[in-house]
Amino acid sequence: MPPPTAPPHHVAILVYDGVTLLDLAGPAQAFAEANRLGADYRLTLVSPDGGDVTSNIGVRVPVDGAVSGAKAADTFLVPGADIYPRARVPRDLADAARLPAETAGRVASVCTGAFVLAAAGLLDGKRATTHWKVTHELAARCPTCRVDPDAIYVRDGTTWTSAGVTAGIDLALALVEEDHGADVARDVARLLVVYMQRAGGQSQFSAPLQAPPPRSPALRTVADLVVADPGGRYSLTDLARHLDVSTRHLSRLFRDELSTTPARYVESIRFDLARALLDQGHTATRAAALAGFPSYESLRRVFARNLPTSPAAYQRRFSTTRTDPDAAPPDPDDRDATPRPRYPKYTG
Repeated sequence: MPPPTAPPHHVAILVYDGVTLLDLAGPAQAFAEANRLGADYRLTLVSPDGGDVTSNIGVRVPVDGAVSGAKAADTFLVPGADIYPRARVPRDLADAARLPAETAGRVASVCTGAFVLAAAGLLDGKRATTHWKVTHELAARCPTCRVDPDAIYVRDGTTWTSAGVTAGIDLALALVEEDHGADVARDVARLLVVYMQRAGGQSQFSAPLQAPPPRSPALRTVADLVVADPGGRYSLTDLARHLDVSTRHLSRLFRDELSTTPARYVESIRFDLARALLDQGHTATRAAALAGFPSYESLRRVFARNLPTSPAAYQRRFSTTRTDPDAAPPDPDDRDATPRPRYPKYTG
């Protein structure tokens, strides 16, 4: 007699009028891609009363049923809406979130969905995060909650909260990794063509995944260290001491798996970080500093080795969607100008 198969992992997503569509669609797509790779997630959309809802951009969202049918969910996910940092969460919505959360294996929110969890009392005494622009409001709304203003996502026991909009994909990747391992999560990230899986405590900014992440746990730790603190000291001796291995063993790991040296690998991560910052609109001088390079000249030399362009030219061409590079903004590497990072408009 064949052994019984495990039931699908039920992911119930609470939707309601005004829900931010990307908060819903991003994680749902990540779980769907994981299914293509052999995972077994069953996604259902539930609303407080079982009726269809209208998203923040006017798109009608069909619903599978009422939230009362999600009591046995393995994962209960609450996306956000841009109205709730300003308005109080309705009692019926807070009650709808509380009902399945009492029995779900884990509870998660995306962006301002944290306000719904807070209204339901589900963040009392816990660490949490939300969109960087409304962390102060969340802290005021939930005084016993310890709000991290800059994390991509926060896990406190079985409760997970994430930062704004696209960080919901990072959250979903972390949940997939917990369920199916890092390899599946990395493959999902590649299928979605998203930035590399960001550590939860990393700032709300990421570097692109330019090469397959290391398979060795030790080398993955090195990557996480550099991404989390690009300006840190990462000599071979420093890294070996941190990993509690010999310098010879660590050098061999880099050579055998990545065909490079520790110094070149650290430099490549900083290079990717710098390019991501340039894409966001930072000046090249500012990008060099934030990515851990000792000077703009150091970044310029790394660009010269890797790309047939300079940091300034790269920023002009790739930080705009315009096809005419002559119409791009002025040279961002004016040494006399004060760097002015551009922050995205808050959309919930």
